[in-house]
Amino acid sequence: MRNGMTRRSVLRLAAGAGAGAALAACGDGGGDAGADISGDPVTLRFTWWGSDARHQRTRQVIDLFTKAHPSITVKGEFKEWNGYWDSLATTVAANDAPDIIQMDELYLSSYAQRGALLDLATAAKHLSTARFDANALDTGRVEGTLYALPTGLTAYAMVVNTDLLGRFKLAVPDDATWTWDDLKNLGAQVSRASGGSVHGVQSWGFDTGGLNVWARQAGASLYDAQGNVGMPPDVLASFWQYLLDLTTQGIAPKPSVTIEQGAGGLDQSGTATNTAAFGTWWNTQLPSLAEASGQELRLLRQPGESRAPSPGAYLKPSMFWSISARSAHPAEAALFVDFLANSTQAGDVLLTDRGVPANTAVRAAVLPKLSGADKAAADYLEAIQVGPAPRVTPNGASDIEAILKRHTEEVLFARRTPAQAAAGFIKELQAEIDAA
Repeated sequence: MRNGMTRRSVLRLAAGAGAGAALAACGDGGGDAGADISGDPVTLRFTWWGSDARHQRTRQVIDLFTKAHPSITVKGEFKEWNGYWDSLATTVAANDAPDIIQMDELYLSSYAQRGALLDLATAAKHLSTARFDANALDTGRVEGTLYALPTGLTAYAMVVNTDLLGRFKLAVPDDATWTWDDLKNLGAQVSRASGGSVHGVQSWGFDTGGLNVWARQAGASLYDAQGNVGMPPDVLASFWQYLLDLTTQGIAPKPSVTIEQGAGGLDQSGTATNTAAFGTWWNTQLPSLAEASGQELRLLRQPGESRAPSPGAYLKPSMFWSISARSAHPAEAALFVDFLANSTQAGDVLLTDRGVPANTAVRAAVLPKLSGADKAAADYLEAIQVGPAPRVTPNGASDIEAILKRHTEEVLFARRTPAQAAAGFIKELQAEIDAA
């Protein structure tokens, strides 16, 4: 972190600015989202994170919009994931936030409850939500107010390398009925057959997707309705015990390799390098994984779904569009977000880069144009049975994945038992929520 500041300290700086933003949105600090579009030149700042491919696609969409609205200039500010949030928190704290913000579910409550985001209902004159399913729209609400519009939808999946299974003469499992024990047994067969050159399973435990699925299959939830940590300690301990079993039994790589691969990003993963037969991913990551792997990859439902009391699977907004409450040009910002979210022109360029389009009309227009891994990612959403989305990450819990990663490492390196890690994780995450 720059200047020795933690992300939490930067976000707390943003909290003070957020309170000002809430007042400014009603006074002279922000514009009127319901105003007419100005005929005078207007410049909007638009920030997002992502790969070079995303940058190129996004710039194409900006060009399409500005050609249709020549009085509006859109300046892009793009960064990698980690630097993005540090930069956003700093600009919000300085009352200099970009007009349009690519937002993530982890941080939505934090920024919304600080008053840093515009209530999108106030921009209805220029921003339509008519083509969004009500459940999809609800994922962008905090305490009933719509602060974010989902760009696309994604779901957690198990990715299998069918070429590797074929090499070891193993059949692809029936994902309509398979269990977590089935994954463990099949993974062990891969590790044995390869002599250790390929592991059966790429270990996980570093993002909330796997944690949510595990909790939901046990009839529990990560957070309760009040926004407190709701996952029972024994359920959380069983999650880490399973990952520890994979590691100690040689089904997953040794901890040092798991941590190294995780730090290296998608291209360095066991799935991308063809050194693991199974791995957990979001379905929309399949195209990038397939390109890196060069082998045949398939999406499978998560194990255990057929025996769970309710679906562990759920639809997660891949990301959101939000507008700064301090924007001097919220009407023009809303018009641009409307183009991003509702235009089939934009959809034709973005395709599934930000998830399978959440706008039903754009999705219908885009799906026939997809092929290969992009089509497989979209088809997966139609094939799975999902339950209601988990509660939005509460204010104060945006660092959950850093906390989760640290405790997963403690378990894999045998520095803490799964039960000790569960107790420590719950205590630490609840303290973060209480302190927000």
